[in-house]
Amino acid sequence: MKSSRDLAKEVIERLRSQGHEALLVGGCVRDLLLGRDAKDYDVATEAHPEEIAALFPRSGLVGAQFGVVLVRDDDAVVEVATFRSDLEYRDGRRPEGVHFERNPREDALRRDFTINGLFLEPGSGEVLDYVGGREDLRNRVIRAIGDPEVRFREDHLRLLRAVRFAARLGFTIEPRTMEAMRELAPSILRVAPERVRDELIRILTEGGARYGFELLDASGLLEQVLPEIAAMKGVEQPPEFHPEGDVWTHTLMMLESLDHPTPALAIGVLLHDVGKPSTFRVAERIRFDGHVEAGVRIGRQILNRLRFSNDDCEQILALIDNHMKFADVNRMRESTLKRFLRLPKFEEHLELHRLDCLNSNGRLETWQMLRKRLEETPPEVLKPAPLISGRDLIEAGYRPGPKFRRALAAVEDAQLEGRIQSREDAMELARKIFAKDAG
Repeated sequence: MKSSRDLAKEVIERLRSQGHEALLVGGCVRDLLLGRDAKDYDVATEAHPEEIAALFPRSGLVGAQFGVVLVRDDDAVVEVATFRSDLEYRDGRRPEGVHFERNPREDALRRDFTINGLFLEPGSGEVLDYVGGREDLRNRVIRAIGDPEVRFREDHLRLLRAVRFAARLGFTIEPRTMEAMRELAPSILRVAPERVRDELIRILTEGGARYGFELLDASGLLEQVLPEIAAMKGVEQPPEFHPEGDVWTHTLMMLESLDHPTPALAIGVLLHDVGKPSTFRVAERIRFDGHVEAGVRIGRQILNRLRFSNDDCEQILALIDNHMKFADVNRMRESTLKRFLRLPKFEEHLELHRLDCLNSNGRLETWQMLRKRLEETPPEVLKPAPLISGRDLIEAGYRPGPKFRRALAAVEDAQLEGRIQSREDAMELARKIFAKDAG
């Protein structure tokens, strides 16, 4: 199967065979110079979109007005863009138009950060650097190209992109760039919630999540996009359970422990204690009564605001709703425990619990016990085929209603606890329940 890197080389060779200049550009050059695997390969050329499309019949003019063409070969995809300079930005997201250029220098000057403004000739390995990107790579610095205020006013999403690149690469943000970020932080609210959501997910899942959220806080962006998380700062916790410190510190430590999480798990970790600031009180000790219920309510507001999908919302809210139930597993009935273990994507619940314990009291006995139980219990034992159904009760002469649910739930409890094994046992138990209710 052809890789995107191989396809990019083919694209460059074909463009050059027709007399066009063509170079690798952007993130792939940055990653290659850092010795990292590049996920996407982009090509820049002075050829116009229609010329590119003519050379590659399987291409798509996805952004022809901006000079962007997608070239495909099986699963490999390469974005090919014409050298350009941008006209005025009026909406804080895209230029009103572009001017196609004949050389890469003008193209570099309209890009976001110096480390993303580099060009590479793949054959010779020559790097074209018009913006000081190589030095910033050596010094591990995120720096806006030109005037940082201009760059961020052009495209407000660059505020979050600066944080994402710094977090993922472990770079610092250059002081003038950070100063502009603080000044323009409120501008992020003009960006579509979906785009903000996607950047936050990438900050949480691409590496350096703790550092990313520390930068969000330092830049003023956290207060703008997630004020509910900013509210965690300074909210004390009982030291006997949380010797690590306040809710903000605990959450940061959990983010630091994330290892290639799913988006749902990462957001679940971020939000699992979001109900604590509003439920903080001091009685005989610090208490957070009802923080789970408050967390589910606040979490739903955040997820709706950021336009998460229904499936993601369901799983993330379940992570919040169930994270305190691990403290009760040793007191659970067998049927309750089995229902707990068969929660959808229970491995994410288990991992959130592990991270929660590691970054508070350090006790992992419950996690170890549940992991072992889950490994040793077949799915059909956790969720066996029902011994009877509502149809069986109707055929036995019972009328549908609330008693149905009670009877079926009691039958399932008994089945999960091993007290009944047959349909006859189940019907006998159901009859007793109906008779008891009737009495």
